[in-house]
Amino acid sequence: MSIIGIEIPRLSEDQDISVEVKINGIKKQYNYRVEIFYWEECPFPTADRVECIKNLVASYDDAWDLAHIGIPTDEYIPITFRRKRV
Repeated sequence: MSIIGIEIPRLSEDQDISVEVKINGIKKQYNYRVEIFYWEECPFPTADRVECIKNLVASYDDAWDLAHIGIPTDEYIPITFRRKRV
């Protein structure tokens, strides 16, 4: 899938985003969810942040695929998921 960058409002806690596009005249809708995960709240007992991200993504709702891992801060990591198309 090709990637188009779209600016969205400043990240806040949990955002659901719907994007509607026309591709060769055919309308398509895509749904995204931006989640903020705080390092101190990692549900998996590990000090390794990469391992924490792997586990977060692997255990996330099966209706969603990983779309993008954002730039981490000392406090959190933003992760974007895309709803699977049925």
